[in-house]
Amino acid sequence: MSDLVLYTNPMSRGRVARWMLEETGAEYRVEVLEYAEMKSREYLKVNPMGKVPAIRHGDVVVTEAAAICAYLADAFPDAGLAPPTDSRGPYYRWLFFTAGPLESANLNKMLGFEVPTELERSAGYGTFGAVVDTLEGALSEGPYVAGDSFSAADVYVGAHVGWGMNMLRTIEPRPVFEDYWARVSARPAHVRAEAKDDALVPAAPSDA
Repeated sequence: MSDLVLYTNPMSRGRVARWMLEETGAEYRVEVLEYAEMKSREYLKVNPMGKVPAIRHGDVVVTEAAAICAYLADAFPDAGLAPPTDSRGPYYRWLFFTAGPLESANLNKMLGFEVPTELERSAGYGTFGAVVDTLEGALSEGPYVAGDSFSAADVYVGAHVGWGMNMLRTIEPRPVFEDYWARVSARPAHVRAEAKDDALVPAAPSDA
């Protein structure tokens, strides 16, 4: 069990990695880090960025949530979380579309930053509206982002859709997004992952 370790914090993108681990069915150990601990000399050897999530699988360390999803899908092929190698075009496309254009656009929207019209060509995502419309088109084509079967890409895309609609309030709750989020968030692995992370969130101070 100690061969696979998740470094996380329940109030972070570590929830994505936890969900993905639950989808694999693999046994893993969890090391919960407070934000100050992420800058410790010991943890900076794991991730020099001083952020979570990260995983250690034997001698292999992987950081960045999208990379963790892709790695785990390959490390545990019996879970069926990656399409066959010759059919991975949409899988890679939407996994990294979300890691690049969607996350950048979503963050800038949350921060209240809008790319000036004359600089849209320089921004990797162009405009927030173009990103969201593109995502809607992708999710309109089938039950899952890379086809008819759930994959690691749906863990990552699904997490961003859910956060964008329900927490950040940056993504408009269009019917396509609501249907997709309802479908992927109902998966037993997601329900288990959320329960485990919710149990680690510090209780709010009492008013008494």
